[in-house]
Amino acid sequence: MTAHLLLVEDNVSLLDVMREILLSEGYRVTPASNGLEGLKAFEREKPDLILSDVMMPHMDGFAMLEAIRAHPEGATIPFLFLSARSERAATAQARSLGADDYLFKPFEPNDLLDAVRIKLERRRIVELFDTRSAHLQTVIMLANVVEARDRYTRGHIDRVQAYARDLANLLSWSAEAMAILEFGALLHDIGKIYVPRRVLNKRKKLIYAEWSLLRQHPAIGAQMLEGIDHLKAALPYVLYHHERWDGRGYPTRLGGTDIPQEGRLLAVVDTYDAMTSNRPYRRALSHEIAIAEAHKRAGTQFDPQMVEAFLELHRRLHKSPG
Repeated sequence: MTAHLLLVEDNVSLLDVMREILLSEGYRVTPASNGLEGLKAFEREKPDLILSDVMMPHMDGFAMLEAIRAHPEGATIPFLFLSARSERAATAQARSLGADDYLFKPFEPNDLLDAVRIKLERRRIVELFDTRSAHLQTVIMLANVVEARDRYTRGHIDRVQAYARDLANLLSWSAEAMAILEFGALLHDIGKIYVPRRVLNKRKKLIYAEWSLLRQHPAIGAQMLEGIDHLKAALPYVLYHHERWDGRGYPTRLGGTDIPQEGRLLAVVDTYDAMTSNRPYRRALSHEIAIAEAHKRAGTQFDPQMVEAFLELHRRLHKSPG
């Protein structure tokens, strides 16, 4: 969704230049030439971020910020002051009113774009974490339902989540991506709720019809998440974790980097845990054999870069002391 910015500046030339810079990056921009206009625009449109000059006619930036922060829907909107360097002494007042940051004039276009991007990313992360706690218990409950139906995969979901978290940290994923991973890893097998217990717990090798039923769980899980707005971001973990780098996986038969990175990451850690766990039809493999097998499958089943990062992770974890 396109971010909506409210831009308040009494210098018309500067207002036009900033507006064009922001529009060129795909933002939706509402301009206002003073604090009073800005306040009215805020009440009318509820932007995602406000950028405002300090010294303006009719209502200055401080008064506008105070009025916005007093509004029920204005308490959490990021607010960035555009200030002349001579106004540095006013930063304490701005902080006390709830301003998020200052951008001092004159500034380069990239300075403006970086400040906007950072503030919007921070807001997304805050919103994500605000809802995370509220939804996490429900997600854990759903994951537990899956494990309760399959006696051979107890602990699998928690282990996969831990491996996925460690690997994503090594790859320097963003805080937002890490928060989504928490849900995605827990929910990756949610579609197994619709797979019969007799199939999940069968001690012998599955026949073709049973295997076909089991292979439906990624698509079924994705359909379940599509109806839950706050879990849609986790959908790539659910839908793509059985895809293969060579395009021979399921259910979409994507290959290479066409597979979202979430699916490529989870494919490695999910398979590693499956190999090192007891299954109905075989005993668990040793860590050494499983790691060798992951390396062997790089470039066919797995993304080679994901495998290399996973091997590096395990080299660090199993490094001999001293």
